[in-house]
Amino acid sequence: MSGVPASAAGGSSGAARRTGPRGTAGPAHGPAERTTPRGAAVERDAAERGTAERGATEGGAGGRGGKIAAAAVNQASLWNVANLLTMFRLLLVPVFVVLMLGNGGYDPAWRSFAWAAFAVAMFTDLFDGHLARTYNLVTDFGKIADPIADKAIMGAALICLSALGDLPWWVTAVILGRELGITVLRFVVIRYGVIPASRGGKLKTLTQGIAVGMYVLALTGPLATLRFWVMAAAVVLTVATGLDYVKQAIVLRRRGIAERRAALKDASKESEA
Repeated sequence: MSGVPASAAGGSSGAARRTGPRGTAGPAHGPAERTTPRGAAVERDAAERGTAERGATEGGAGGRGGKIAAAAVNQASLWNVANLLTMFRLLLVPVFVVLMLGNGGYDPAWRSFAWAAFAVAMFTDLFDGHLARTYNLVTDFGKIADPIADKAIMGAALICLSALGDLPWWVTAVILGRELGITVLRFVVIRYGVIPASRGGKLKTLTQGIAVGMYVLALTGPLATLRFWVMAAAVVLTVATGLDYVKQAIVLRRRGIAERRAALKDASKESEA
């Protein structure tokens, strides 16, 4: 026996329970003491369900909002400056043809306007590619539309010049055949890698643009003679760079096949082990 009355012990413990956070007395049985274990579990489950529902609602709204925002960004990326210049260059193709063939196709004034349209197209070709690479504006649309726009304006100019008798058809056939052939070749070997643009290819493009631009203008005298030699240089570069791209494609394909065979051998050895 401790000698302490049970009422005193119970009183002291009850007082301790009745003492609030600041030492104030409170009711002997607070809300927490009145809650049964089963009731506490029910309240806890309800709180968890409410939290989960709020999280699902907010997460769903955020997910939908994120998808909408991502779609908006992707949609906006299509209309970047580089792609707009590419589309503008495509629209210049029919304008150039109309100006080139205007008034019979031999009017110096109309040919001058056609040259201006061709020069703008060539300039935007250099400018939109630079913008896309510098500011990370490269899109799938640009990858497809840019080479199409390049070949469309060049092909339109060459065909118009040959139709008017200013340029032999074989020159047009060599240049366009090379451009289309290399484009197809790039797609054939793309599974093994990408054929990078060479310095010779860039020089070829520049020389072709200058030569065709000089032929679009109604030049006479020494300038007419000069444009002949510029076009001759463009044809030589066209053929030489085309052969170089074919060589690169062959090497790239052989390397890709060899790497694939080596990977298959390694995989078979690992499976046997």
